[in-house]
Amino acid sequence: MPQVRGRLTRSAPLAPLVWFKTGGPADWLFEPADVDDLSAFLAALDPALPVWPLGLGSNLIVRDGGMPGVTVRLGKPFAFARTADDGVTMTCGGGTSGILVASTARDAGIAGVEFLRSIPGTVGGFVRMNGGAYGREVADVLIACVVVLRDGTVKPMTVDQLGYTYRHSDLPDGAIVIEATFRGTPGDPAAIGAEMDRIAAEREASQPLRSRTGGSTFKNPPGHKAWALIDAAGCRGLTRGDAQVSEKHCNFLLNLGSASSAEIEALGEEVRERVKAQSGVTLEWEIQRVGLK
Repeated sequence: MPQVRGRLTRSAPLAPLVWFKTGGPADWLFEPADVDDLSAFLAALDPALPVWPLGLGSNLIVRDGGMPGVTVRLGKPFAFARTADDGVTMTCGGGTSGILVASTARDAGIAGVEFLRSIPGTVGGFVRMNGGAYGREVADVLIACVVVLRDGTVKPMTVDQLGYTYRHSDLPDGAIVIEATFRGTPGDPAAIGAEMDRIAAEREASQPLRSRTGGSTFKNPPGHKAWALIDAAGCRGLTRGDAQVSEKHCNFLLNLGSASSAEIEALGEEVRERVKAQSGVTLEWEIQRVGLK
């Protein structure tokens, strides 16, 4: 492995870092000290080794065989949110949580990014996946981002270059989002805070937030709600081992205690089969499934 100034750990457990609390270890876990550390490491790394970024581990199944190559986790040096003098734009690090982005915008009187309060991930993850909720998505507020490519090149990209569609971008494999700039509109901090509180209360009431879950499991097919299709197929509460389809919100899968990643993924595939048989609709995974089985 190349020399680093950050932390490089061999055979690092990943289960504690993901919401499901399942999955095998990373061959290597790299937590860079800064952008230069990350760029130099990737430039010197064997090009044959895969590189994969890990955020808060929310929308994710790490398979039981673990992650080959290098898993990159952006820590405190990449967790920041700074507002600009224009009063409507802000620049955030790739390791910044959605809550911190939304709270910083609220304090600065920037409206339009309240929905990021409800996305349980980091800037790097929801920029890559065009994360969204409550009728808004990252494509609506992103101006540009900066990524480090697999070869270590630091590359600025505009929102138009990302090729955004529903829960998808054209960012190349191995590219790591280290910074993003968002634009909102002028707003009243009290009104922005009230909207954030409304979103938080609605999520708490409708989603199993205090469980071991991966968040929204399947994308909403055109003209449908995934949860309604799952419910109509009789999957609410369905189990496989200690994996369960949530009874509170059936587009969420749960680890009731000792489920394996294989059981969670197999339960998701069973849900897809039942929905296809009942409605003719093929559900697409929203949760990323990575690693070796």
